[in-house]
Amino acid sequence: MYDGQVAVSGVSLVIPRGSLYGLVGANGAGKTTWLSMATGLLRPSHGSAFLDGHDVWADPVAARGRVGLLPDGPTMSEALPGHVALRHVGVLQGLATDVADARAADLMAVFDIAGSADKPVSSYSAGMKKKIGLAAALIHSPRLLVLDEPLEAVDPVSAVTIREILQRFTATGGTVVLSSHSMTLIEQICTHVAILDKGRLVTAGETAAVRAGTSLESILVDTVNKSAADGADTAAPGLDWLDGGNGAR
Repeated sequence: MYDGQVAVSGVSLVIPRGSLYGLVGANGAGKTTWLSMATGLLRPSHGSAFLDGHDVWADPVAARGRVGLLPDGPTMSEALPGHVALRHVGVLQGLATDVADARAADLMAVFDIAGSADKPVSSYSAGMKKKIGLAAALIHSPRLLVLDEPLEAVDPVSAVTIREILQRFTATGGTVVLSSHSMTLIEQICTHVAILDKGRLVTAGETAAVRAGTSLESILVDTVNKSAADGADTAAPGLDWLDGGNGAR
């Protein structure tokens, strides 16, 4: 709850091992809040979360050590050079310094940010920060990746690379949970999907079954805005003057 308002209620999901699980919903649907509670960043008012069989709150070290997390916000000290920041994340996750160094170099090369390895993360563009954040989530080779909008602000070429990495990760037994506003992305790469609306679970299951021959975008729009799904005029009220510059100023 936030300020007496229920942010997420009764959203219970079992994420199959090896799946690529998408979480979708309109802004404010509860996606980030649910991910934060599921990974131990935010304590829920009620309920529990288990990661690979470990209770997030009763056994936080074991639970979180199995997770690579890309949250909605900074994941490292942005005053440090990228390579150093990434190495520190690896060491904090239990890697030897030389191993963390090598993996940091590998990841920065794969994400095409090696040329900025010696520059402070604070100088990175939004897309570069997203990529180094994903690198930080991957560096300790976790069993589970939890990613909040992993492709936001990322260029198309890097987006393809990230998608390939996620698919290879699940093909080798890893599990991915990601939130995204891109219905196309979810449909193309996710084996499972859950739709949230106003903090509640609308539907969840294998992507093909949830779609049932239609698009996720249509289902989501129908869920949050019935008038739009019916083809009604959804222009914001009071904007009659917004007529392509043809009216009076």
